[in-house]
Amino acid sequence: MLFDSSVRRELARSFGATLVVLLTIVLTMMLIRTLGQAAGGAVAPQHIVLLMGYTVLGYLPIILSLSFFIAVVSSLSRMYRESEMTVWFASGLPLARFVRPVARLGAPVVGVILLLALLGWPWANQRSAELRDLYERRSDLSRVAPGQFQSSSDGRRVFFVERNTDGGQVGRNVFVLLRSDSGESVTSASTGRIEMQGDKRYLVLSQGQRVDQKAATPEKSIAQFDSYRILAGEKAQAQGANLPPKARSSVELWREPSPRHQGELVWRIGLALTAANLMLLGIGLSAANPRRGGSWNVLMAFLCFVVYFNLLNLSQAWVGGGKLPAWGALLLVHGGATALALAVLRWRQQGAAGFWPRRRADPSPA
Repeated sequence: MLFDSSVRRELARSFGATLVVLLTIVLTMMLIRTLGQAAGGAVAPQHIVLLMGYTVLGYLPIILSLSFFIAVVSSLSRMYRESEMTVWFASGLPLARFVRPVARLGAPVVGVILLLALLGWPWANQRSAELRDLYERRSDLSRVAPGQFQSSSDGRRVFFVERNTDGGQVGRNVFVLLRSDSGESVTSASTGRIEMQGDKRYLVLSQGQRVDQKAATPEKSIAQFDSYRILAGEKAQAQGANLPPKARSSVELWREPSPRHQGELVWRIGLALTAANLMLLGIGLSAANPRRGGSWNVLMAFLCFVVYFNLLNLSQAWVGGGKLPAWGALLLVHGGATALALAVLRWRQQGAAGFWPRRRADPSPA
């Protein structure tokens, strides 16, 4: 039908343009954020592009939902401003008739959002956690740039390497400062390398000396050595056992129904329900008077989007904290949003007078 095809074509153009703009903005923000993390030593510089890709993939359901919502509101608002809606209404088509073409175009988008929320979101978070864990588990000598001091996480060990050889695995002219409650020791060696023994990292020094200084007395002791081993890092933890709920698969969350896992599932399923409700709500919010300027409906739509996603996050916190069951949170937040969207659509279609029936005046004479 001409009506359905024209509405879908208009929505598709607006959705594509909005998606490109939002992706550009998100990519720019993620690039700045990731570069800051790399500069602070939280991620490896060579992993910046991968982390950006994983982050954008994880937040793609929200971007798709916002893009389609903006496309519905902006496209139908333009049709109101240019009096196209007047033509369709004069032809006998009510506002509720726009639900069909919008739903036909939005159904694949909602399906993609559901798949990305259930599969893409945990996979992207898991890959990002693995990259950060790999960067944390690298050898301490690989962290130290030549001519720079590197301190351990507890601040009790300080390492210095004049230069690296053999691809950063062996350090030349190594300096190590060890602090403890009983005193401190300064160890210097001509070479040093990292060795793994079980789940611990050791710094193996060759051809050097160690100077021990006691804290209680001014006594010092000097010892020469050919080989010396120093614990260079904390116990390496298994990354898979400490994954947060957002990095666990949906099947795993379903099999282990703890409050936090149920809250994460409510958030993932809620992304698809949010997209569907926003699609329906956008039809009602797009109504505008062509004789009055301004874009208050677009501002109202953006406000509704912010409030809705805050409620979605609150529902996750409520379920995770044990305040609401999963089905109760879904019914309260998304069922209420569906009822609100239907009420707004009926109000826009029938008008305020039709939605709120006026009380008839008493015809009897005074």
